[in-house]
Amino acid sequence: MTLKPSWLLLLSISAGVWSVPIDRNGDNQEAKEDVPEENADTGLYYDRYLREVIEVLETDPHFREKLQTANTEDIKNGRLSKELDLVGHHVRTRLDELKRQEVSRLRMLLKAKLDSTNTQSLQMDHASLLKQFEHLDPHNQNTFEAKDLELLISTATKDLENYDAERHEEFKRYEMLKEHERREYLKGLDQEKRETEEKRLQELKDKHHQHPKVNAPVRTNAPTLVIRWKEVEVNQNQFYWPNTNEDGVLDEQELEALFTKELEKVYDPKNEEDDMMEMEEERLRMREHVMKNVDANKDRLVSLEEFLKSTEKKEFSNPKEWETLETRPVYTEEELQRFEVELRDKEEELKRKAENLRQQQDLLKERGKALEAQRREYQQAVLEMSQRQKEQQAAGGQPPAGPHGELQFQPEIQQVEDKEAKVPAEHQAEPPNNLPAEPPQNLPLHT
Repeated sequence: MTLKPSWLLLLSISAGVWSVPIDRNGDNQEAKEDVPEENADTGLYYDRYLREVIEVLETDPHFREKLQTANTEDIKNGRLSKELDLVGHHVRTRLDELKRQEVSRLRMLLKAKLDSTNTQSLQMDHASLLKQFEHLDPHNQNTFEAKDLELLISTATKDLENYDAERHEEFKRYEMLKEHERREYLKGLDQEKRETEEKRLQELKDKHHQHPKVNAPVRTNAPTLVIRWKEVEVNQNQFYWPNTNEDGVLDEQELEALFTKELEKVYDPKNEEDDMMEMEEERLRMREHVMKNVDANKDRLVSLEEFLKSTEKKEFSNPKEWETLETRPVYTEEELQRFEVELRDKEEELKRKAENLRQQQDLLKERGKALEAQRREYQQAVLEMSQRQKEQQAAGGQPPAGPHGELQFQPEIQQVEDKEAKVPAEHQAEPPNNLPAEPPQNLPLHT
């Protein structure tokens, strides 16, 4: 049992794009072994959190049953979120853990952002800062409630609706930057080399344009990649309906996988003239074309019934050749000029910042030199003061003072005193013999 397709596509969660080519001209064709590819990333900064929440909810039988009967509107307007109160305790415990992990991750992102801007974060109010993230309830950071599921669904829906436009804008800027760099490169060459290089680049461009005809997506004779299919008769033609995960519908990732064979007519990563970024833009344009013309209920899914309905249109029987990017300029010359002005402004800003940093570095060096000079002057002053004290003490007959003010006796005087102290008593000088002896004590005096 798998998740309801409307839920998966609403959140752009693909169960895996499975694509194996088959020979449509052979009889008794058998599907080859399924080779699941890695799930496509939605491009949302909370993609992992989104996927893990869905995987946990899928393990609850009650929620799965409600999901199978819910329609797209029930999911979008949040009615399905109320069923969260009825899921098992182990599911709620796991969802609580996922939310705490996501809050912790967002806190780390906030701290890294504040650190990069040198913002003081000692008094950081996490609850207030978390309000800028709309895919969870910032007021309750410990448990996953129905409001969290509602916010997750609504935010993912809104973000995914804007995602394609952001991808187009990003590609446009990429193309303008590529053209800007090409022009700047040619400006730096002399006339002879510039003419040679211009000729070479034009040859590569012409070579890229020489590709086979590209069929418009979803038409009777457009080749496709499938592993499970069933024959559908459309205008007396046999069409093999791709059914990659047996849910009866095609989501956006599955549709984009089906366009690979057509796009390989134009783009080869081995060729210098082929830009694989352009290939991905072509893939996005093809998918949008299908969704616009086939997805009748705008649930971001293509069902077999919707496809059969689209075959009734005149365009299906008489399709035009797909217009590739080289026939549809991505930007105008005015847009390129504004982009170049923006680049120059950013370049000037970076130069100013670099000059400011250089000046700060020079200032720090000068301060370091000044501090070093002060240190040397201080040492010299201490030496001179010590020398003057020694000279003054020598002039006054006082022994020189030590480093802590104690007296230091001369070594030679100390040596003489030490020698005298070592002379034995018998070797000391005796008085002369002609000196009168001491008068006897206590003798009577004569009158």
